[in-house]
Amino acid sequence: MNNNNIAIKVEHVSKSFKLPHNRQSSFKGTLINLVGRGDRTYETQEVLKDVSFDIKKGDFFGIVGRNGSGKSTLLKMLAGIYTPSAGNITVNGSLTPFIELGVGFNPELTGRENVFLNGALLGFNEKEMSAMYDDIVSFAELERFMDQKLKNYSSGMQVRLAFSIAIRANSDILVLDEVLAVGDEAFQRKCNNYFEKIRKNKNKTVVLVTHSMESVRKYCNVAILIRNGKVIVNSSPDHVADEYSLDNIEDSNEHTSMNHEANHRVKKPTISAKITSRPILKNTESLKIEVNYRNY
Repeated sequence: MNNNNIAIKVEHVSKSFKLPHNRQSSFKGTLINLVGRGDRTYETQEVLKDVSFDIKKGDFFGIVGRNGSGKSTLLKMLAGIYTPSAGNITVNGSLTPFIELGVGFNPELTGRENVFLNGALLGFNEKEMSAMYDDIVSFAELERFMDQKLKNYSSGMQVRLAFSIAIRANSDILVLDEVLAVGDEAFQRKCNNYFEKIRKNKNKTVVLVTHSMESVRKYCNVAILIRNGKVIVNSSPDHVADEYSLDNIEDSNEHTSMNHEANHRVKKPTISAKITSRPILKNTESLKIEVNYRNY
């Protein structure tokens, strides 16, 4: 394949983390480890294992996997937050990650001030932000709140403002982590309309990490499924979504079977009761019940 058509190339990428065995809870223990006098041992956790794939320019590329599969680690490596332990990642073009919406917000500043602050973080100057300010506020539906401090916003209001700023980024590649789930139903419709628009823009490449198979089928033209740190499917959105659903069903059946076996092994008490007096009583009569309790 012509490399000029490749937006992101991932070649034999692996990622491991070192987890200390002797975690210290005291300040003294931590200090001893920091100066190198403690006996430190580590466990290596391999999160991604020999992952390879290409993302073509103009793709709406889905990354799917269960919690703990390694997809978020992969996303952070694509964004340049983590570096691979092995292998290479090549990015052709400018890339903007939307991994944690609202990073960089200052709660002591007003909504208006935070718009310009976040715009600067995205590389816009004051004149450019002034030109798009009204559109940002209108999209977020926060016209009446922009002069209030951000700490007085609800979490939903903050997310709406963050997303409305983030989508103004003028980059070649967008990296998104579950941002399709932000806001209420009305705001999600706006987000959906936006993604429909950029899906048709072949000059824009989008990488989407999501648990929503509806979103994968609706927006993506290709996707991968990650299981236990490995890419096991690289195919059409329908194929990947079907395999992901099958993964969930198999895991659910496995847990159900394990719970069923455990229930047979656990000793459970039984209680039985019977009424020994007449079933129909007058208001002045008493009711007698015998209860038997047995713990097997």
